[in-house]
Amino acid sequence: MKMPALFIGHGSPMNIIEENNYTRSLMKLGKNIPKPAAILVVSAHWQTRGTYITSAELPTTIYDFYGFPEALYQESYPCPGSLQTANRVQELMQGEVSFDEARGIDHAGWAVLKHMYPEADIPTLQLSLDVRKSPQEHYELGKKLACLREEGILIIGSGNIVHNLSQLDFSSIYGTKVYPWAAAFDQTIAELLVNNDHASLIAYENLPYANISVPTNEHYLPMLYTIAMQAEHERLQFICTDIQNGSIAMRSFMIGN
Repeated sequence: MKMPALFIGHGSPMNIIEENNYTRSLMKLGKNIPKPAAILVVSAHWQTRGTYITSAELPTTIYDFYGFPEALYQESYPCPGSLQTANRVQELMQGEVSFDEARGIDHAGWAVLKHMYPEADIPTLQLSLDVRKSPQEHYELGKKLACLREEGILIIGSGNIVHNLSQLDFSSIYGTKVYPWAAAFDQTIAELLVNNDHASLIAYENLPYANISVPTNEHYLPMLYTIAMQAEHERLQFICTDIQNGSIAMRSFMIGN
């Protein structure tokens, strides 16, 4: 069965231990799609020179966040890895990706999968973002991965469409207050997604409020990998449309049935 392709807004690490509309949407999603043979997460939190993929047999849980409640650091995600899947990705990318045996799974991956697949029994890998590549080049890499969907592999781009930490409003955890520019940019992206306007999504810097909504693009780029895997006439469905802390869009979507 062909797996869907996902983009998930992961937001604050606190979502790992909280229950809210966003985390409930992930729990529902994990129950409603076929169980994958393996999971590949394109991570906003792994930036490298060159593209890398995790190849550890038992990847560690990475706590790539600081200053949060102790309860958060008691959580873990002891999933297996898959060298076989890593080899397959390297084959598809024609030598454009290198293995990293030491790298574990950061919270762009496990903060999402903790809710979707809490048993942590599915082989999970992460793909890095090459800081030297343009948005168009990241999109092209995503196209090379598309056939993995036919092989039972679930590909998740994990980032955030709007991600401005300097403008966080901690009084607005669950969207009670949203910056107008954040809402406007999120809505623009949503409309472009529905219209399959990939060219405009790649050239996002030309869109209104892009500078403040995407001050750095590492959280935006994983979305380009997901849309690159969309086949002609393939359906796009929004999973969550929340905005947390005023400036973090949790908009998530699924491509495919």
